[in-house]
Amino acid sequence: MKINLDVDVHHLTRVEGHGNIRVVVKDGEVKEARWDVVETPRFFEVMLKGKHYSTAGILTARICGICSIGHCLASLRATEEAFGVTIPEAARKLRLLAKHGETLQSHWLHLFFLAAPDFVGLPSALPLLEIKPEVVHIARRLKGLGNRICDLVAGRTTHPVSLQVGGVAAMPPREKLLAMRDELKRSFEDIKATAALLSTFKIPVFERETEFVALKGENEYPWIGGRLVSTDGVEHAERDYRKMTNEYVDKNNTSKWCKLSRPSFAVGALARFNNNNKLLHPDAAKAAADFGLAPVCHNPFMNNVARLVECVHVTHDAMRLIDELVEAGPAQTMVEVTPRAGEGVGAVEVPRGILYHNYEYDKDGYVVRANCIIPTTQNNANIHLDMPVLARHFATDGMTDEQLTLLCSMLVRSYDPCISCSVH
Repeated sequence: MKINLDVDVHHLTRVEGHGNIRVVVKDGEVKEARWDVVETPRFFEVMLKGKHYSTAGILTARICGICSIGHCLASLRATEEAFGVTIPEAARKLRLLAKHGETLQSHWLHLFFLAAPDFVGLPSALPLLEIKPEVVHIARRLKGLGNRICDLVAGRTTHPVSLQVGGVAAMPPREKLLAMRDELKRSFEDIKATAALLSTFKIPVFERETEFVALKGENEYPWIGGRLVSTDGVEHAERDYRKMTNEYVDKNNTSKWCKLSRPSFAVGALARFNNNNKLLHPDAAKAAADFGLAPVCHNPFMNNVARLVECVHVTHDAMRLIDELVEAGPAQTMVEVTPRAGEGVGAVEVPRGILYHNYEYDKDGYVVRANCIIPTTQNNANIHLDMPVLARHFATDGMTDEQLTLLCSMLVRSYDPCISCSVH
């Protein structure tokens, strides 16, 4: 029997931005298999030119409504490196706590509202309100907790105002930090229920060997700054990010593509796990083992499991940070900043992978040149090259257009692409 399949998705739903999938199988042979980004380009680097350092983080936080704290932190780190600023230890912990809030709100949003419908045969999460309202309430509580952490530390759920060049504007009140710790501790019941739900999902069995890039953890699972590493053994300093990204233009995409040791690489939760799993909290490591997640995992669909594992780790680590902040008591959270001519790079692990900001400043603290490289930019080539392998793997007798369309869509969604950010 000759297999003929046709997949034409224009535009993919339950992702941020506009991207198309096109797969054609004729007489059992994959004739075409593409992932194309068609989002209108945005020009944030040009918008940054001539802006004062005090506004760079505020502006770049608007690149993404989901990763606004990550963009702000990468911006601040780049600026502080350019000016030779070292922030206080309390500010470092507060920034990491805010970053954890963003990770939780994004990962829970993806797992419950973007990924879960595919595994339970629903077109969206909305029918769950009628079918499984208790699941929606778990999602609401968990994502809401991430939101409240961001509110407490960064001043807002998105578009932070407390995170500033030089540190953090203010230390949250002790009683509010302790109340947040109690919320985090109680959330483990909901996390346990989420893990039980995820264990019922049938994760597609699929692998394409690739390279995974992430920040390199030294003493803790990495989120803000540090060396860059890949599972193929490549390692570079943070400021040498261009050697890790190698951006180039593809004529079919409004987003650039990236490559390293191979024609493509992947970033994100699975990449962080593959490079840094030994630094996970024991409970997070146990969660990974329970789902059979072990390095180096080459199944992109396991990104969803990696997100759950990171949520367990981040919840524990947020509690640790609060304990340390409360025990230390009132502390300095800002230092004075004196602008100078210079260049700086900031790398931050946002939910979708490693994010880079690179600024050059004049002596008065105005941006001369800027560059931002987004996680989805780094993932797009990998998604594209996954597609024909996926099509060949699943294009067997009995496969329908609808079934292959779902698998291709799930593949892209497993990367949780933020497409409009990638066309920066």
